[in-house]
Amino acid sequence: MALFDPLQPKQPGKHAGEPAPLVDGFGRRFSYLRLSLTDRCNFRCTYCLPQGFVKQKGLPAELSPDEFRRAVSGFSRLGLRKVRLTGGEPTVRRDFTEIANGLSSIESVERIAMTTNGYRLAERAAEWHGAGIDAVNVSIDTLDREGFARLTGHDRLPGVVAGVDAAIDTGYSAVKINSVLLRDLEGAGWEKVLEFVAQRDVTWRFIELMRTNDNARYHEQQATPGEGIRERLLNSGWTLIARQRDAGPAIEYNNPHYRGRIGLIAPYSPGFCDSCNRLRLSSRGRLHLCLFGKEGFDLRPYLQSDDQQSELIDCIVSAMPSKTNGHRLHEGDSGSTPHLASIGG
Repeated sequence: MALFDPLQPKQPGKHAGEPAPLVDGFGRRFSYLRLSLTDRCNFRCTYCLPQGFVKQKGLPAELSPDEFRRAVSGFSRLGLRKVRLTGGEPTVRRDFTEIANGLSSIESVERIAMTTNGYRLAERAAEWHGAGIDAVNVSIDTLDREGFARLTGHDRLPGVVAGVDAAIDTGYSAVKINSVLLRDLEGAGWEKVLEFVAQRDVTWRFIELMRTNDNARYHEQQATPGEGIRERLLNSGWTLIARQRDAGPAIEYNNPHYRGRIGLIAPYSPGFCDSCNRLRLSSRGRLHLCLFGKEGFDLRPYLQSDDQQSELIDCIVSAMPSKTNGHRLHEGDSGSTPHLASIGG
């Protein structure tokens, strides 16, 4: 008689009730899905798409709203509670609101978040909140208007900041700023960031630049460690905040003199992957167990009908043993990730 391993998920479709939550070979549970809606982006950020988005020939179409809904429904039966809509820039899709509405109809999904460059946020914050999105991350690498234009290829900083304020006023439960750490910006703009955080209930998160297949030279020139940010915070009265359930990888700090918080995402730090709780689904239906993994697992064949949930769940569960303990960025191995606009960054 075979022994039952409590860490091994049940075979979906063969037992009464719902499947067990997703667990990998290292005992980590997965409740957070990063859902890339598109590889396209209308910005030309120097560390990601310096030449702008270039359409590749021969790729299948992006998933439809119904395919996204079916995918998230399957993951929700395996313990998914949080979905983040990413890109590229997810809001370049004309059906973005339709996609959000479809996902918000899935009862067991507790939070839908989005990551955006913010170019449409000021005018659409209320619409998207009404569609079920309750948290937003906005990319702002610098509060210097000329520097922002150089980095992104667009002089849109005032409009993006207006989008942040619109999200706050609309009532999003969490508003965060993503800021990539670059050597060219090192030491500049710190006071502006502090002023921004003092005035707004936001979390400003500094992110170490990650190497991808397309930015190796840029990474060598611009990457700077986040330890300097940590030291600045601890030396000026900021205190570490306890990590919340289903949180992403950021370490966050607060200060009683500031309305907002400051966070740090340091993928090159020891143990960064130990608490991994997230999976990724590309805009064309491939399940990626790690941002810097290999080609991924094709789920699209199981997203064509609402009647395929059992087959979809079987495929997701069968992929989990392939998840590694951590990335290999320290070895210069970015897996199959071409740039930060692919598979949700």
